[in-house]
Amino acid sequence: MPLGKNRYTMDEQMDMIRQSAADFAEKYIRPHVMDWDERQYFPVDLFRKMGELGFMGVLVPEAYGGAGLGYQEYVTIIDEIAQVCGSIGLSVAAHNSLCTNHILEFGSEEQKQKYLPKLATGQWIGAWGLTEPNTGSDAGRMQCVAEKDGDYYVINGTKTFITHGKSGDVIVVMTRTGELLDSHGMTAFIVERGTPGFSAGKKENKLGMRASETAEVIFDNCRVHKSQRLGKEGDGFIQALKILDGGRISIAALSLGIARGAFQAALAYSKERHQFGKPISSFQAISFKLADMATKIDAAELLIRRAADLKNAHRRVTTESAMAKMYASEIAVEVANDAVQIFGGYGYTKDFPVEKYYRDAKLCTIGEGTTEIQKLVIARQILK
Repeated sequence: MPLGKNRYTMDEQMDMIRQSAADFAEKYIRPHVMDWDERQYFPVDLFRKMGELGFMGVLVPEAYGGAGLGYQEYVTIIDEIAQVCGSIGLSVAAHNSLCTNHILEFGSEEQKQKYLPKLATGQWIGAWGLTEPNTGSDAGRMQCVAEKDGDYYVINGTKTFITHGKSGDVIVVMTRTGELLDSHGMTAFIVERGTPGFSAGKKENKLGMRASETAEVIFDNCRVHKSQRLGKEGDGFIQALKILDGGRISIAALSLGIARGAFQAALAYSKERHQFGKPISSFQAISFKLADMATKIDAAELLIRRAADLKNAHRRVTTESAMAKMYASEIAVEVANDAVQIFGGYGYTKDFPVEKYYRDAKLCTIGEGTTEIQKLVIARQILK
């Protein structure tokens, strides 16, 4: 298989899953990519279709309506979708690894039975709320508060940069139930759309990932029954850290797909574009650039596959997922940048695909922990 394709499918089942995701992306996503991007249109119906194929509940056991697959298959699906459209890849990743996975990992049996079948089949779209207007990485200072009132909690506060903040049917939200900076002072709740006091705010107008909805969510005296609490009171922050470990594998896979899509476009163009009587791929300046791009993509995939392996084995993955996310997201930006350069002036126009890969890639170095935060996580682990 040529470089730049997914060469780690490993077995027949994995290759079938890869081909299924690739075929779906070609048929249902590629024809609409630029239209959705220009209009910032979030195609809700597309996610219902993906639910039918198991892409919305990849890690959810079949007993709850999911595909019952592991992290290797999950990486493959995100990679294939993101090769065509980073926005759709991002939404699939956020739905699976954050909202759905949080309920799968920490929900009661009753909560799993209630929510997972709807989420895993794409009937419902999930959101996950940690970031606030004034607290991103500094989550210990969050201002969204849940105060106990008999059998209920009253939630007040605002979350920002929430994927599916307007269209999501259900959100897992982190709130403060204790003192500032207390790692046992936060609690997670499941809140359904339509709950009084829960509403969407401003939708963000973004540089890239424009077909993946990002919006504010507002809680104004939102009363939530204690049965909607995930785990024990005070466990929210610890839960969130564990969810983010897995989520970073998602963003790494998303980065990989974007890098691979940009590389494939640049490789094909370099063979078709002629200058001075021959294809530009025959010039060392271009061929060496392609060699660097291919090597970075392979290195990123190896880091991601290692992290996925550890996650499947239920082993600690904090360092490995941070390394995979940090490296893959940074090389996605580098590869997309080089792809634009190979296309020259055409790469700067919306008639060719690489400018979108370039815009989409940048988010991967920011979302679910910036590159700088990943370095902090890695440094803390290696200096223990």
